[in-house]
Amino acid sequence: MPDFLTPFSENDSAVAAALDDACAVLRRGGLVAYPSETVWGLAALPGHPAAVERLYAVKGRAAHRPVQVSCQDACAALELAQPGAALLALSALWPGPLTLVTPALPGTPLTLAPGGLVGLRVPSHPLALALLRRCGGRLLTTSCNPSGQLPALTAAQARDMALADFVLPDGQENGAGEGPVGGLASTVVGLPGGAVLRSGPLDGVVAALLAGVHG
Repeated sequence: MPDFLTPFSENDSAVAAALDDACAVLRRGGLVAYPSETVWGLAALPGHPAAVERLYAVKGRAAHRPVQVSCQDACAALELAQPGAALLALSALWPGPLTLVTPALPGTPLTLAPGGLVGLRVPSHPLALALLRRCGGRLLTTSCNPSGQLPALTAAQARDMALADFVLPDGQENGAGEGPVGGLASTVVGLPGGAVLRSGPLDGVVAALLAGVHG
């Protein structure tokens, strides 16, 4: 898997301009495609109901199926969840390719936690984290593809999907980027029980941590 923790500066003028443009699109209710360490994501601001509705529509996702809440750090994610030993143990794997589906705190907006469950992730790709930091710390996200199709793995593929109003440049087309996305979707774990709902890069590490919690 490529190393996405290489030096990265939001102060680079081209990067800063692209991030500003992406945030402007999100704030006016648009959708943004962005790279992560797994696959390309498609994001909407959670506080913009029309954008959330459109995210589900372009994805072709049923309204009762929640999408992921991507967060800028573990603290922002844990603020939405009911505390628990397994959640705390697995949160040590953030940032990284792990999504935790866990009971939300009472009062969490339905857009974030339909049915009382919230799917939390903290990506490790520097562009994804920079976007989150600039746009309030949380975004509703799903993989950048229509339901039933393979997700985008490059900016060109994300553009060809024609789902986003703005595709965040990752520098790959001119050779200056952080490397291609990993291509393997995140491990998804249901809490508090710890069932693996989708296999992914961190299955073994998750099993070891949960054994320590439940053992």
